[in-house]
Amino acid sequence: MKVTDAAMIRRAPIGVFDSGVGGLTVAREIIRNLPNEKIVYFGDTARVPYGSKSKDTIIRFSRQIIRFLRTQNVKAIVIACNTASALALDEVEKELDIPIIGVLKPGAKTAAETTKNGKIGVIGTESTINSGMYRKFICEQNPDIRVYGKACPLFVPLVEEGWLKDPVTEEVARRYLNDLLQEGIDSLILGCTHYPLLRSLIRKIAGDSVSLVNPAYETARELGELLKSEGLENPEDEKDKGRPYPGQYRFFVSDAADKFGRFANSILPFEVETTGKINIEEY
Repeated sequence: MKVTDAAMIRRAPIGVFDSGVGGLTVAREIIRNLPNEKIVYFGDTARVPYGSKSKDTIIRFSRQIIRFLRTQNVKAIVIACNTASALALDEVEKELDIPIIGVLKPGAKTAAETTKNGKIGVIGTESTINSGMYRKFICEQNPDIRVYGKACPLFVPLVEEGWLKDPVTEEVARRYLNDLLQEGIDSLILGCTHYPLLRSLIRKIAGDSVSLVNPAYETARELGELLKSEGLENPEDEKDKGRPYPGQYRFFVSDAADKFGRFANSILPFEVETTGKINIEEY
């Protein structure tokens, strides 16, 4: 069934996708800031991580996921993955007739507005850092800003292992952050959706003088503005004392549904009772 009626479109869900569980930090911010909206989330857990894969592969994966999300009659799409936002957004945006946003531009804009000394650090996957997209977007805001990037490939497996406060993770983080801190940065973009889960550890290492920019939060804010400007806000509030109503949030993965569910339950403000598993290669 296709969604055609204007009221039905406003009540349609937002599609959110990521390479795995990290995008749940974006979903969490959307849930907090846009409580009336429905979400269909897809985590590509069979093919994670994206950070070491080629641009062509990321574009192919993104197209497959978008085709799946379109079968769920979504009214807008959020690429809750920095790597896919950097490598695939411009390409897939041209192919869609519904709004789509990524997580890079909102984070870059906020960092450019936040820095006082004009020195911004960015941590992310190898693909995100090598793409130079954060530097590009920041310099569009202010060409005088200096941007220092650092790939942190070990953060994703450490987060997914649940080692958020483990001494091993702290030692890895200190090694990754040392060069950036020596450059005198005063703003640091958490340029991977997994990294907000390490926020307290990164704050401990970076100190209070460095502002931490969470693109997940900034993306939720931008999504809210986009829905409002496009007349796509869901006007209905069906929540029962702040709890989600049945079917408001639906979750799908390409593999390891049980593991995904356990992780989701550890960071979302409600229990994910079921996670659907689909063969994304069919799309």
